[in-house]
Amino acid sequence: MKIVKKVLTAAVAVTMISSMAACGSSSDSSDSAGSIYFLNNKPEIANSMKALAKEYTKETGVKFTVQTAASQTYEQTLKSELSKSQPPTLFQVLGQVGLENWKDYAANMSDTEMYKQLTDKSLALKLNGSSEVQAVPVVSETYGIIYRKDLLQKYFEMPGASITDVKDINSFSALKTVADQIQANKSKLGLKGAFTSMGFDASTSWRWNTHLASIPLAYEFAKDKVTKQPATIKGTYLKQFKAITDLYVKDSTVKASELSGKTMNDALSDINTGAAVFFQNGSWAWPDLQSGGLKADQIGVLPIYMGVPGESNYGMSTGSETFWTVNKQAPEASQVATKKFLKWLITSDYGRKTWADTMGFTTSFKTFTGKYETDNPIMKAAEEYQKEGKKNVNWAFLYDPSDEYKTNLSDSMLQYVQGTGNWESVKTAFVNGWATEYKTAQENQ
Repeated sequence: MKIVKKVLTAAVAVTMISSMAACGSSSDSSDSAGSIYFLNNKPEIANSMKALAKEYTKETGVKFTVQTAASQTYEQTLKSELSKSQPPTLFQVLGQVGLENWKDYAANMSDTEMYKQLTDKSLALKLNGSSEVQAVPVVSETYGIIYRKDLLQKYFEMPGASITDVKDINSFSALKTVADQIQANKSKLGLKGAFTSMGFDASTSWRWNTHLASIPLAYEFAKDKVTKQPATIKGTYLKQFKAITDLYVKDSTVKASELSGKTMNDALSDINTGAAVFFQNGSWAWPDLQSGGLKADQIGVLPIYMGVPGESNYGMSTGSETFWTVNKQAPEASQVATKKFLKWLITSDYGRKTWADTMGFTTSFKTFTGKYETDNPIMKAAEEYQKEGKKNVNWAFLYDPSDEYKTNLSDSMLQYVQGTGNWESVKTAFVNGWATEYKTAQENQ
């Protein structure tokens, strides 16, 4: 993701990545033979998907169209595209809530090779009361605080450093100590700040309102043993949410007043050029870090510590947000063609190599072993925490009631960090906003 990833703006902007014509004869892509139209929700893999689709057309002659929704617009774009005369044959839903939203379009995937090859079939999604599988996880993803090992080492070697080993950064208190000292000595260390910018532009605001906000919510759900979407939440760990928010803003490469316009590209530039040590993001960012010239041995990841009791027993936030879904309202021949592509993706050399190496994904399929295991250092970091006995932080944002909820939350957070609003407004958007949007969603079903 993201990872994901993952869905909110008032304006619906759609990035048309490519319509790839078949390399075979025109008859190869006729309606009778079926064709594939994939609506992708991950802008970071748009170019890789274009190349993948082109190769599939080259090998099979099947027409393969890819459209990628602009960042934060996937749900709106999906709604628009599914209503057209030639809708996507393959799309992605965001967890169980997403499947329920698009259940009228979700075909039975129980007979697909993709489902059969799952290492853990319980990961697949079914509609409530159904014995059929309607969605299969795309990837396993993780996120945390990515850091530059080489730059953090410069801090460790700095005279007066309070902490000299990354293993000792195992709490919010320790993280804050390190970040504050880096920020205070940024000129000496050749940095612009401890953390990359956490902008509120649509390309990056999800890091606030989806991924960061999910951490206190996950701990609340764990404490209260929540296992399905709740109608209300408490905001048990809002104090800790505020603490990490304040740290990100205070120890940043930019002033708080500049965050409204800062983009994901700005944050990537900060980490890739060595302007900052820490960068909250996930495994899906690895291709961008590689493109920026970074090597796997330069990258480490910390859990997102914010001061929640017992957080030292947890590792990174790991899960699956996006699930493949075949459109049952597409022509039968195109549904068959789409399922054949999904089989090719997880069994062919080209498909597996692209998914694991080029895109850096970790999958949940039996076919990804040996040379097809990912070399993504962010995923490997998550695996190391698991080996140490650390529990994963669950993806609580999969229960978020609506995109409007996230929009309102990020708006209130932006006002807070810029000084035009207060934290009480963030609390209102977080807690009261959940109840309001949950009720609205139920009424609209």
